[in-house]
Amino acid sequence: MSSSDQNEVLTNPSLAKQKEEEYVHQVYEEIASHFSLTRYKPWPVVEKFLLEQKPGSIGLDIGCGNGKYMSVNKDVYIIGSDHSSQLTQIAFNNHAQDPETNANNRHADALVADGLNLPFLPNYFDFAISIAVIHHFSTPERRIESVRRILNTIRPGGRALIYVWALEQENSRRGYHEGMDQDVLVPWVLQNKQKKKKKQPPVRRKKNDPKGENEEPLPEASQEPENKEQEEEKKEEVVKQRYYHLYKKGELEADVEVAGGKVVESGYSKDNWYSIITK
Repeated sequence: MSSSDQNEVLTNPSLAKQKEEEYVHQVYEEIASHFSLTRYKPWPVVEKFLLEQKPGSIGLDIGCGNGKYMSVNKDVYIIGSDHSSQLTQIAFNNHAQDPETNANNRHADALVADGLNLPFLPNYFDFAISIAVIHHFSTPERRIESVRRILNTIRPGGRALIYVWALEQENSRRGYHEGMDQDVLVPWVLQNKQKKKKKQPPVRRKKNDPKGENEEPLPEASQEPENKEQEEEKKEEVVKQRYYHLYKKGELEADVEVAGGKVVESGYSKDNWYSIITK
């Protein structure tokens, strides 16, 4: 992609849905299995928030990915949702289904849903989390609307925790910092295994067999073990680009206020800004 094409993708609001489909939704469908393997340890702030919920509470994990937060507190009931059907299936298999009996667990469920078209009852849930999700919406209006949809799901007095990637990541391997572009494409490298045919062994052709119908392998070739694989694998890197909006300090809180919410607590953790919000 040329720099001019990338600039148009990142700055043209009319391309928002197209941009998100190509650089978010399709990518996560393709990398779901590999992505899930890298997401297994709960972040401390999220874990603390979930463990603080009262037993019997009902909550949402909006953009649940592989569902790693759905089993943090088994005394609450969590419904996970994600735009990616592949990740949703992984979340369901790992956290909403008993691996031995295939019966549904009592503490979790998972379904496919768009973050701007959530199928949940309004003013119903005790809590919600949305971790590293809304930064994938490509315009300010869509990011604010996503916050509004999250707020709409929680009851009066309920709370939601939102995490977004920070612009201020000077000490991380990514090296983002103030003054850089906030709308970026971030590569995800997939290791695709491809089968490579093994070189055929040399053969001896009989003098009276010009067509080679009765060719015989040379002795040194025929001495290889019969069970040796005839094909070997090689790895080929495939790079997928994911769209992110990098939030600068105070931007998430401002979006929450525009969406009609109130910030209870906010902070910075592991190259992310987070806010705990309420109506």
